[in-house]
Amino acid sequence: MPAVVKRYIEKNNFEGSLAIQRQLIADYKEDIRKYAEGMDQTRIMNVFNHIPVQLAKDNKKFQISKVASGARFKDYRGCIEWLSDAGMINICYCLGFPELPLMGNYDEEKYKLYFADSGLLVAMLDEEAQDDLRINKNLGVYKGALFENIVAEALKKSGYNLFYYKRNDSTLEEDFFIRTADALIPVEVKATNGKSKSLRTLIDNDKYTDIRYGIKLTGGNIGYENDIYTFPYFCTFLLKRYIKTKNGFL
Repeated sequence: MPAVVKRYIEKNNFEGSLAIQRQLIADYKEDIRKYAEGMDQTRIMNVFNHIPVQLAKDNKKFQISKVASGARFKDYRGCIEWLSDAGMINICYCLGFPELPLMGNYDEEKYKLYFADSGLLVAMLDEEAQDDLRINKNLGVYKGALFENIVAEALKKSGYNLFYYKRNDSTLEEDFFIRTADALIPVEVKATNGKSKSLRTLIDNDKYTDIRYGIKLTGGNIGYENDIYTFPYFCTFLLKRYIKTKNGFL
Protein backbone atom coordinates (compact mmCIF):
# COMPACT_ATOMS: atom_id res chain seq x y z
CA MET A 1 0.00 0.00 0.00
CA PRO A 2 1.41 3.45 -0.92
CA ALA A 3 0.94 4.95 2.56
CA VAL A 4 2.97 2.15 4.14
CA VAL A 5 5.78 2.50 1.60
CA LYS A 6 5.80 6.28 2.06
CA ARG A 7 6.13 5.89 5.85
CA TYR A 8 8.99 3.42 5.46
CA ILE A 9 10.86 5.75 3.07
CA GLU A 10 10.43 8.67 5.47
CA LYS A 11 11.43 6.78 8.64
CA ASN A 12 13.76 4.15 7.14
CA ASN A 13 12.14 1.59 9.47
CA PHE A 14 8.78 -0.11 10.04
CA GLU A 15 7.67 2.24 12.81
CA GLY A 16 4.00 3.07 12.32
CA SER A 17 3.52 0.77 9.33
CA LEU A 18 1.47 -1.79 11.25
CA ALA A 19 -0.90 0.92 12.50
CA ILE A 20 -1.44 2.12 8.92
CA GLN A 21 -2.06 -1.43 7.70
CA ARG A 22 -4.55 -2.15 10.44
CA GLN A 23 -6.37 1.08 9.72
CA LEU A 24 -6.61 -0.01 6.08
CA ILE A 25 -8.10 -3.32 7.20
CA ALA A 26 -10.63 -1.42 9.32
CA ASP A 27 -11.44 0.71 6.26
CA TYR A 28 -11.91 -2.43 4.15
CA LYS A 29 -14.35 -3.82 6.68
CA GLU A 30 -16.21 -0.53 6.77
CA ASP A 31 -16.44 -0.64 2.97
CA ILE A 32 -17.98 -4.12 3.22
CA ARG A 33 -20.62 -2.80 5.59
CA LYS A 34 -21.20 0.25 3.41
CA TYR A 35 -21.16 -1.09 -0.14
CA ALA A 36 -22.16 -4.77 0.00
CA GLU A 37 -25.79 -3.94 -0.61
CA GLY A 38 -28.24 -6.76 -1.14
CA MET A 39 -25.76 -9.34 0.09
CA ASP A 40 -25.06 -11.01 3.40
CA GLN A 41 -22.39 -8.69 4.81
CA THR A 42 -21.71 -11.09 7.69
CA ARG A 43 -20.82 -13.84 5.25
CA ILE A 44 -18.47 -11.56 3.31
CA MET A 45 -16.79 -10.52 6.55
CA ASN A 46 -16.47 -14.14 7.65
CA VAL A 47 -14.69 -15.07 4.41
CA PHE A 48 -12.35 -12.07 4.71
CA ASN A 49 -11.46 -12.90 8.32
CA HIS A 50 -10.86 -16.60 7.64
CA ILE A 51 -8.28 -16.17 4.88
CA PRO A 52 -5.22 -15.94 7.20
CA VAL A 53 -6.43 -18.91 9.25
CA GLN A 54 -6.87 -21.16 6.25
CA LEU A 55 -3.64 -20.09 4.56
CA ALA A 56 -1.77 -21.25 7.67
CA LYS A 57 -2.86 -24.86 7.10
CA ASP A 58 -0.88 -27.41 5.08
CA ASN A 59 -3.85 -27.74 2.76
CA LYS A 60 -4.38 -24.10 1.83
CA LYS A 61 -7.53 -24.75 -0.18
CA PHE A 62 -10.21 -22.43 1.15
CA GLN A 63 -12.93 -24.48 2.82
CA ILE A 64 -16.31 -22.80 3.13
CA SER A 65 -17.35 -25.43 5.68
CA LYS A 66 -14.74 -24.01 8.08
CA VAL A 67 -16.14 -20.47 7.86
CA ALA A 68 -19.41 -21.20 9.65
CA SER A 69 -21.43 -24.20 10.75
CA GLY A 70 -23.42 -25.59 7.83
CA ALA A 71 -21.87 -23.17 5.33
CA ARG A 72 -22.20 -24.23 1.68
CA PHE A 73 -20.40 -23.07 -1.46
CA LYS A 74 -23.57 -21.90 -3.22
CA ASP A 75 -24.35 -19.57 -0.31
CA TYR A 76 -20.89 -17.99 -0.31
CA ARG A 77 -19.94 -17.87 -3.99
CA GLY A 78 -21.21 -14.32 -4.41
CA CYS A 79 -19.32 -13.23 -1.28
CA ILE A 80 -16.00 -14.41 -2.67
CA GLU A 81 -16.64 -12.79 -6.04
CA TRP A 82 -17.57 -9.54 -4.29
CA LEU A 83 -14.26 -9.46 -2.43
CA SER A 84 -12.39 -10.23 -5.65
CA ASP A 85 -14.24 -7.55 -7.65
CA ALA A 86 -13.52 -5.06 -4.86
CA GLY A 87 -9.78 -5.73 -5.28
CA MET A 88 -9.37 -7.11 -1.77
CA ILE A 89 -8.46 -10.70 -2.62
CA ASN A 90 -7.05 -12.86 -5.41
CA ILE A 91 -8.66 -16.21 -6.26
CA CYS A 92 -6.43 -19.13 -7.31
CA TYR A 93 -8.47 -21.95 -8.89
CA CYS A 94 -7.56 -25.64 -8.92
CA LEU A 95 -6.92 -27.06 -12.38
CA GLY A 96 -8.78 -30.19 -13.41
CA PHE A 97 -5.56 -31.38 -15.07
CA PRO A 98 -2.23 -29.58 -15.66
CA GLU A 99 -2.61 -28.91 -19.37
CA LEU A 100 -3.53 -26.14 -21.79
CA PRO A 101 -5.82 -24.29 -22.13
CA LEU A 102 -6.21 -23.00 -18.60
CA MET A 103 -9.54 -21.22 -18.91
CA GLY A 104 -12.34 -23.74 -18.60
CA ASN A 105 -9.92 -26.33 -17.20
CA TYR A 106 -10.52 -25.63 -13.52
CA ASP A 107 -12.94 -26.44 -10.73
CA GLU A 108 -14.80 -23.30 -9.64
CA GLU A 109 -15.52 -24.91 -6.26
CA LYS A 110 -11.86 -25.58 -5.43
CA TYR A 111 -9.67 -22.56 -4.83
CA LYS A 112 -7.22 -20.76 -2.59
CA LEU A 113 -7.81 -17.19 -1.46
CA TYR A 114 -4.93 -14.74 -1.13
CA PHE A 115 -4.92 -11.11 -0.08
CA ALA A 116 -4.36 -8.68 -2.94
CA ASP A 117 -1.81 -6.93 -0.71
CA SER A 118 0.59 -9.17 1.23
CA GLY A 119 1.20 -6.51 3.87
CA LEU A 120 -2.45 -6.77 4.90
CA LEU A 121 -2.02 -10.51 5.45
CA VAL A 122 0.81 -9.76 7.87
CA ALA A 123 -1.26 -7.08 9.58
CA MET A 124 -4.08 -9.55 10.24
CA LEU A 125 -1.79 -11.91 12.15
CA ASP A 126 -1.51 -11.79 15.94
CA GLU A 127 1.03 -9.68 17.82
CA GLU A 128 3.39 -12.65 18.31
CA ALA A 129 3.51 -13.17 14.55
CA GLN A 130 4.49 -9.53 14.11
CA ASP A 131 7.47 -10.05 16.41
CA ASP A 132 8.34 -13.28 14.61
CA LEU A 133 8.45 -11.47 11.29
CA ARG A 134 10.29 -8.29 12.23
CA ILE A 135 12.48 -9.42 15.14
CA ASN A 136 12.86 -13.19 15.17
CA LYS A 137 12.69 -13.57 11.36
CA ASN A 138 10.61 -16.69 11.84
CA LEU A 139 6.96 -16.97 10.87
CA GLY A 140 6.46 -20.64 11.71
CA VAL A 141 3.23 -21.96 10.16
CA TYR A 142 2.68 -18.67 8.32
CA LYS A 143 6.00 -18.77 6.49
CA GLY A 144 4.74 -20.74 3.49
CA ALA A 145 1.49 -18.77 3.43
CA LEU A 146 3.29 -15.43 3.32
CA PHE A 147 5.63 -16.43 0.48
CA GLU A 148 2.74 -17.88 -1.52
CA ASN A 149 0.72 -14.69 -1.01
CA ILE A 150 3.65 -12.56 -2.18
CA VAL A 151 4.05 -14.67 -5.32
CA ALA A 152 0.29 -14.70 -6.00
CA GLU A 153 0.20 -10.91 -5.69
CA ALA A 154 3.16 -10.47 -8.06
CA LEU A 155 1.77 -12.89 -10.66
CA LYS A 156 -1.66 -11.26 -10.58
CA LYS A 157 -0.20 -7.78 -10.95
CA SER A 158 1.85 -9.08 -13.89
CA GLY A 159 -1.36 -9.98 -15.67
CA TYR A 160 -1.53 -13.71 -14.94
CA ASN A 161 -4.65 -15.51 -13.77
CA LEU A 162 -3.97 -17.74 -10.78
CA PHE A 163 -4.18 -21.53 -10.96
CA TYR A 164 -2.81 -24.39 -8.87
CA TYR A 165 -3.07 -28.17 -9.06
CA LYS A 166 -3.59 -30.89 -6.49
CA ARG A 167 -4.08 -34.50 -7.55
CA ASN A 168 -6.63 -36.19 -5.32
CA ASP A 169 -5.10 -39.67 -5.34
CA SER A 170 -1.50 -38.69 -4.60
CA THR A 171 0.72 -36.08 -2.97
CA LEU A 172 1.28 -34.32 -6.30
CA GLU A 173 0.58 -30.61 -5.82
CA GLU A 174 1.86 -27.45 -7.49
CA ASP A 175 1.46 -23.90 -6.21
CA PHE A 176 0.97 -21.92 -9.44
CA PHE A 177 1.05 -22.19 -13.24
CA ILE A 178 1.86 -19.67 -15.94
CA ARG A 179 1.94 -20.19 -19.68
CA THR A 180 3.50 -19.22 -22.96
CA ALA A 181 1.87 -19.64 -26.36
CA ASP A 182 2.51 -23.38 -26.41
CA ALA A 183 3.79 -24.43 -22.98
CA LEU A 184 2.53 -24.72 -19.42
CA ILE A 185 5.02 -23.75 -16.71
CA PRO A 186 4.59 -24.98 -13.12
CA VAL A 187 5.79 -22.53 -10.47
CA GLU A 188 6.78 -23.87 -7.07
CA VAL A 189 7.22 -21.61 -4.04
CA LYS A 190 9.69 -23.01 -1.54
CA ALA A 191 9.80 -21.62 2.00
CA THR A 192 13.02 -23.63 2.42
CA ASN A 193 15.55 -24.70 -0.19
CA GLY A 194 14.40 -28.32 -0.24
CA LYS A 195 13.73 -30.73 -3.07
CA SER A 196 10.90 -30.06 -5.53
CA LYS A 197 9.35 -33.50 -5.85
CA SER A 198 6.08 -32.40 -7.48
CA LEU A 199 7.87 -30.07 -9.89
CA ARG A 200 10.18 -32.91 -10.90
CA THR A 201 7.21 -35.25 -11.47
CA LEU A 202 5.38 -32.76 -13.68
CA ILE A 203 8.45 -32.21 -15.85
CA ASP A 204 9.50 -35.85 -16.18
CA ASN A 205 6.15 -37.62 -16.59
CA ASP A 206 5.15 -38.05 -20.24
CA LYS A 207 1.45 -37.60 -19.56
CA TYR A 208 1.98 -33.90 -18.79
CA THR A 209 2.77 -33.09 -22.41
CA ASP A 210 2.44 -29.30 -22.12
CA ILE A 211 5.10 -29.12 -19.39
CA ARG A 212 8.78 -29.12 -20.37
CA TYR A 213 10.36 -26.83 -17.80
CA GLY A 214 9.57 -25.51 -14.35
CA ILE A 215 10.28 -22.52 -12.14
CA LYS A 216 11.24 -22.65 -8.48
CA LEU A 217 11.05 -19.53 -6.31
CA THR A 218 13.21 -19.56 -3.18
CA GLY A 219 15.22 -17.39 -0.84
CA GLY A 220 18.35 -18.39 -2.75
CA ASN A 221 20.07 -17.19 -5.88
CA ILE A 222 19.35 -17.52 -9.60
CA GLY A 223 20.15 -20.92 -11.08
CA TYR A 224 19.30 -23.60 -13.62
CA GLU A 225 19.54 -27.37 -13.32
CA ASN A 226 17.69 -30.29 -14.92
CA ASP A 227 15.04 -28.14 -16.63
CA ILE A 228 14.26 -26.15 -13.46
CA TYR A 229 14.92 -22.41 -13.39
CA THR A 230 15.45 -21.01 -9.89
CA PHE A 231 14.79 -17.37 -8.98
CA PRO A 232 14.56 -15.41 -5.71
CA TYR A 233 11.02 -14.56 -4.59
CA PHE A 234 11.45 -10.88 -5.38
CA CYS A 235 12.05 -11.68 -9.05
CA THR A 236 8.49 -12.97 -9.51
CA PHE A 237 7.29 -9.70 -11.02
CA LEU A 238 9.98 -10.03 -13.70
CA LEU A 239 9.03 -13.53 -14.89
CA LYS A 240 6.71 -12.42 -17.66
CA ARG A 241 9.31 -10.04 -19.07
CA TYR A 242 12.08 -12.64 -18.76
CA ILE A 243 10.10 -15.32 -20.58
CA LYS A 244 9.23 -12.86 -23.35
CA THR A 245 12.84 -11.78 -23.87
CA LYS A 246 13.90 -15.42 -24.05
CA ASN A 247 11.50 -15.93 -26.97
CA GLY A 248 9.56 -18.67 -25.27
CA PHE A 249 12.57 -20.51 -23.80
CA LEU A 250 10.17 -22.41 -21.57
